[in-house]
Amino acid sequence: MDPIIILIFAGIFLFLILGVPIGFAIGLSIMAAMFFDSSLGGTFLIQKLIGSLDLFPLLAVPFFIMAGEIMQKGSMATRLLEVSRALVGHVTGGMAQVSVLTSLFYGALSGSSPATVAAVGGIMIPSMVKEKYGKPFATAVCTAAGCLGVLIPPSVPLIIYGVATGVSVGDLFIAGIIPGLVIALCLMIVSYVISKRKGYSGKDKRSSFKELMQAVYHAKFALLVPIIVLGGIYGGITTPTEAAVIATVYALIIEGFIHRELTFTKLYDVLKGTVLTSASIFIVVATATALGDILTVYNVPDQMVNLLTGLTENPIILLLLINVFLLIIGTFMDALASILILGPLLLPVVTHIGMDPVHFGIMLIVNLSLGFLTPPVGVNLFVGSGIAKISLERLSIAVVPFLLISIVALMFITFIPEISLFLLK
Repeated sequence: MDPIIILIFAGIFLFLILGVPIGFAIGLSIMAAMFFDSSLGGTFLIQKLIGSLDLFPLLAVPFFIMAGEIMQKGSMATRLLEVSRALVGHVTGGMAQVSVLTSLFYGALSGSSPATVAAVGGIMIPSMVKEKYGKPFATAVCTAAGCLGVLIPPSVPLIIYGVATGVSVGDLFIAGIIPGLVIALCLMIVSYVISKRKGYSGKDKRSSFKELMQAVYHAKFALLVPIIVLGGIYGGITTPTEAAVIATVYALIIEGFIHRELTFTKLYDVLKGTVLTSASIFIVVATATALGDILTVYNVPDQMVNLLTGLTENPIILLLLINVFLLIIGTFMDALASILILGPLLLPVVTHIGMDPVHFGIMLIVNLSLGFLTPPVGVNLFVGSGIAKISLERLSIAVVPFLLISIVALMFITFIPEISLFLLK
């Protein structure tokens, strides 16, 4: 491998150890490479920082983030919780089942894993503890279920992958639905088994059909969001960016004028949260895109293809190797940076063995989403431990069963393409 590439990755690793945010770590490492390699030009990084963000599909990111912020500050999460309670509250471990199902619904609103943990966990963790559920278990359920936020469309990571690789964001949104349901089902099964063993029962009786319909009616505006977004995109009416704008305006109208939950103070918090989150994402996008261009200049994608296919031509073994590699990367690297750097690098490898780019995108996102559950970069763990006021160590142990079942689900998604591609046929 070229010394400049080694220098860049050594620099990134060093800066991450020192606690430098991933976007700045990549940018500083690129600046070091520019110092030693004059062929890159003195304005390379500036040009890439500007050019990489001058893309229409990327506008969807801040709008989906703002829509999620509005719904988080409003009452939609609470209304979705009531629907979940009516559907599965009577099952063994009912509160845990409600947490997973509400996270599934809320993931279709926020597109963010930490936001899903914050919104659902902020309500469910105290409620579960009050109902005598163990605090580590209650927090682990909400923390693990938060990963559904990056898979159930609309999803910011899916948008980033689509922009980085040229794959249709609309197709990725549709492809993420069934894998998201599979993972949700796996988390509910684990919740059931643990609850059965620990004696966590559900509510006394199943909700009547009338009670269910009342809950659905109260949550009707929240339940319409994924229909509006996906229906517009898949129906060819809107692009993902236009759908994001519609979702934001819709959320403003519903929470501001119908539910009347959006005060001026909350609106300020929404705008502040949107700006801060979008800025942190775009710094990573810009610097990681610049790094991707350097890797292309130095022919690293072709070298990666030759290296991995030189180890084995067996597709099963190759995909297992890629999954193990991504699981390791996810423990210490930010998911968006990993998508931007590794997506374009590994895509030629998997297409070489006949894997569909959309299928690979879902596999990649599912894999890297597990990084939200693994220290030291497990963002969901930090959010969950902050809400529940328990140590990161206790939560990391409690989340292990959910992490293991998610890896099993990942294997199914990897080796059964129809799980991802069925709705696209």
